[in-house]
Amino acid sequence: MAKLALRYVCQQCGAAAPKWGGRCESCGAWNSLVEEIAREAPPLGKARRAASAKKIAFTPLESSAPAPERLETGIAEFDRVCGGGLVRGSAVLIAGDPGIGKSTLLLQVAASLSSRARAAYVSGEEAVEQVRLRAGRLDLSRAPVQLAAATDIAAIIAALDVADGPEVVVIDSIQTMYLDGLESAPGTVAQVRACASEIIRLAKRRGMTVLLVGHVTKEGMIAGPRVLEHMVDTVLYFEGERGHQFRILRAVKNRFGPTDEIGVFAMTDGGLQQVANPSELFLAQRPENATGASVFAGIEGTRPLLVEIQALVAPSPLGSPRRAVVGWDSARLAMVLAVLEARCGLAFAAQDVYLNVAGGLRITEPAADLAVAAALVSSRLDAPVPPDTVVFGEIGLAGEVRAVSQTEARLKEAAKLGFARALTPPAKDAAPKRAGPPEIREIGHLLDLVDVLSGGGHSRGAGKFSATKTGDRRH
Repeated sequence: MAKLALRYVCQQCGAAAPKWGGRCESCGAWNSLVEEIAREAPPLGKARRAASAKKIAFTPLESSAPAPERLETGIAEFDRVCGGGLVRGSAVLIAGDPGIGKSTLLLQVAASLSSRARAAYVSGEEAVEQVRLRAGRLDLSRAPVQLAAATDIAAIIAALDVADGPEVVVIDSIQTMYLDGLESAPGTVAQVRACASEIIRLAKRRGMTVLLVGHVTKEGMIAGPRVLEHMVDTVLYFEGERGHQFRILRAVKNRFGPTDEIGVFAMTDGGLQQVANPSELFLAQRPENATGASVFAGIEGTRPLLVEIQALVAPSPLGSPRRAVVGWDSARLAMVLAVLEARCGLAFAAQDVYLNVAGGLRITEPAADLAVAAALVSSRLDAPVPPDTVVFGEIGLAGEVRAVSQTEARLKEAAKLGFARALTPPAKDAAPKRAGPPEIREIGHLLDLVDVLSGGGHSRGAGKFSATKTGDRRH
């Protein structure tokens, strides 16, 4: 009997190695190599050589075919993130932390779609009765959704590949599915890749929309190979903190719509509720005249969004002061602190710094630099940012404030919520003058920001601003 050929596959990146090692040479992950049986390729016979000699047909780029048909779920925030609805024959991957509400969201989506399309929900983690209990809590028991509890992908495909099969299928989750032909356990690279490939192939052939639930690792990445993200048409991340009621659905890949679009939901006893005006909700509990707080006018996808950024600067009893960040990039915070210290003379070396984006939202755009700096300076100088002011702008290493995109959309959102003033980067020479609120104060350098928050006691021509006397009045 021939000896089985073995290989070791990394569970993080999918790279294969001929022998086991403690560390993957491709991605650097430790203890991620798992033994698998290598599948031998069939010999290149006459039939296979003849098939490989067939020519492919090319078609012109221009086409008169109509735009792909979309299924609107009836949940406006979900449709927004998907680009206007679900495209028939597409595969959508939804990832998020355990307990964040992925199954709840997709059960609501399936129930909403069931009135206009045949919908099925396949659970590999829960029994049918458990899914029914959740549907009862969400008041969805009467929705005509077909349920099944199965993990054998071959049996699932056989049930779906029928004449009157479902048009929308939820697979919860892809890491629990397995294919009989593979020796590896469910959730491994080979199983996840093979099961996803089989279900996506069926979706393309029958014009069926497939929604796949994906687990995430401790680092927040989708568990299994990254190739899974390349196989699907759309990748959505469901974000949020368990201590907050807000949930953010973010598109990081979309072949049929914009990326970086977000949908905002609130977790309630009756399930996930849409948030029509997220800016107003994120600012609902904002304290008046509090130091260390600023309102950032950001853009998430095509949507302008106002959110509060909070900072606390306090003397540190430790030799190495703490830097704690929630909802923003810690490396970017270190850069802003360095620029404030080097270009403005504000001392943070002996201070603990805590930064928080209120509401559980995570901000990634550089336009938040100036708002973060305003919150830090406000806390350091014990001088509140005016409560009717929004702030946005990117900071350079020389302390200059750079222009950002979609300024007009940010200002319109601020005016709609009653903000009278805005601290913004200098406008371009060709930019037309704005009329109406908010009143704009251009910040060309961080020293201008310090001047505004310190009450005009410093001018750029007077040299560096000494924060020792002003900032230590509290201590």
